[in-house]
Amino acid sequence: MRRLLSVTDMTAHDTTAGEVPAGDREWSLDELADAYAYPVGDGAWLRANMVSSLDGAGQHGGRSQPLSSDTDMRIFGTLRGLADVVVVGAETVRLEGYRPARAREAFAARRSAAGQGPAPVIAVVTASLDLDFSLPLFTEPLVPTLILTGAAAPAGRVRAAREAGAEVLIAGDGAGVDPARAVAVLAERGLRRQLTEGGPRLLGQFVAAGVLDELCLTLSPTMTAGDAQRIAGGPAVAVPTRFAVASVLEQDGFLFTRYRRI
Repeated sequence: MRRLLSVTDMTAHDTTAGEVPAGDREWSLDELADAYAYPVGDGAWLRANMVSSLDGAGQHGGRSQPLSSDTDMRIFGTLRGLADVVVVGAETVRLEGYRPARAREAFAARRSAAGQGPAPVIAVVTASLDLDFSLPLFTEPLVPTLILTGAAAPAGRVRAAREAGAEVLIAGDGAGVDPARAVAVLAERGLRRQLTEGGPRLLGQFVAAGVLDELCLTLSPTMTAGDAQRIAGGPAVAVPTRFAVASVLEQDGFLFTRYRRI
């Protein structure tokens, strides 16, 4: 069964959002793209897309795929189809076998009208640049993959990244990346519609820095037990960050939720 469970005011922060898909049929990509449209405006907007089991696991066996579903992957593809840039941590690149984002005909007209390229840029956040630069993410992208790192990153690895065709952007004064500065550096390049797909450590850093605007969370009707990491890791924030529900969709027991920071 596919249906809309609830939707609240989706015009917070002086934004404009599309209609939420109707239920009891498969949602078209156009309907999903309208429902998940980025806010209208010139400022950066950082959203995260994550999946969690009922007992709080953000992954199983080190990967998120076992918690996912076909509809979750359609939404995953839609969110990518709307984004200027996909921001991901180096560990997730290694564990999930990240590849370049591909151009999809279903989003071609929408992206062209928004002044976007055919596919989003992939931006990898890393302090050490401990990455395999022979992978397709670096050798076969439609647009060069970005590396976000700190000013004190290993010079040899920076050089190797550039030789592989990646573009290195400095977003921190030390070896690591400052989350707020990363958002700003990308926005300065015109990459305003930002999407992070994790991992948990990176998402935790964005939350702690107070720069996460929106969370798209799939609640998987599964339980894993064990000691898998939650969707966000790292030190706790002093005061819990409050989010308001924007929409909730349901399909075969999966809840596709969207929350915006208050």
